[in-house]
Amino acid sequence: MEYRKLGNSELQLSTITYGAFAIGGNMWGGNEKADSIASVHASIDHGVTTIDTAPFYGFGLSEEMIGEAIKGQDRSKIQLLTKFGLVWDGSNNGKGDFFFDADDNGKKLPIYKYSSKANVIKEVEESLKRLQTDYIDLLQIHWPDSTTPISETMEAVETLIQQGKIRAFGVSNYSIPQIQEAQKTVQISSNQVAYSMLNRKIETDLIPFTVAENIGIIAYSPMERGLLTGKYFTDSKLKENDHRNGYFGQFDLQKVKTLIEELSSLANAKHISISQLVLRWTTLQKGIAIVLAGARNAEQAISNAKTMDFDLSASELEFINQAISKIK
Repeated sequence: MEYRKLGNSELQLSTITYGAFAIGGNMWGGNEKADSIASVHASIDHGVTTIDTAPFYGFGLSEEMIGEAIKGQDRSKIQLLTKFGLVWDGSNNGKGDFFFDADDNGKKLPIYKYSSKANVIKEVEESLKRLQTDYIDLLQIHWPDSTTPISETMEAVETLIQQGKIRAFGVSNYSIPQIQEAQKTVQISSNQVAYSMLNRKIETDLIPFTVAENIGIIAYSPMERGLLTGKYFTDSKLKENDHRNGYFGQFDLQKVKTLIEELSSLANAKHISISQLVLRWTTLQKGIAIVLAGARNAEQAISNAKTMDFDLSASELEFINQAISKIK
């Protein structure tokens, strides 16, 4: 495994970071607890020391399972990344930006983006309990909240830093102006944003800005929620409550299928999986600090970790980029 310094922070994170959205179950067609915890253990055993989660993932379940999974581990060698600002339990009393209605076993839950100072403090205390720890390595705002001044949200963050409850702070899904506003109050170490072979929009403006400001990009959805594994073209049956039924519709699936077929020749020659090839390519892109990779079981976790066991030559990267260019 390779470890990288995150932006201007003192954090050293595993380049492949365990993404804990799917093990929360909601929006992903459920989960198996034993498999989920085994996937965390396997990740740690294979050098993935960094885990990214959020209260929203499984409405607290993802954080709880992470807390259970790291019991008995050396906490100083694990970096916990979590978030705040998506409220589902009604505690915001209708305040904030309405985001969408989530499904919780057939029950509709209205989700709000809400990051008032009081709510930030409240959510962090709840996360600490679920994670069974007394500090968070990197706290992140999950989505911008237009109803709360950024300065108010950042004041709460500054308080948490002074209290020693968080080591560093990052944003997620933030624009350049939003980052600049937040930086007036606290040091921004990272921005977690969507980035993949199929979604490279941040390369135009955001990447040059974050590189200049020494802010690390945490790439989420590098596999486009499993689409780039290729398995959905051979076994495309998803559960009805899986959000990917709609999510995959934004792509030209025939072109994606062709891309995967082209990349398969290189993956086969290197004796690696398509997933490993896609993840490794992502880690080598300019401005990308760490890459999130989800795993539902130990086998997937080990495969993700082994992504860093090989490299890609200049000619191989050129071959990949040529294949990607045909998607447009």
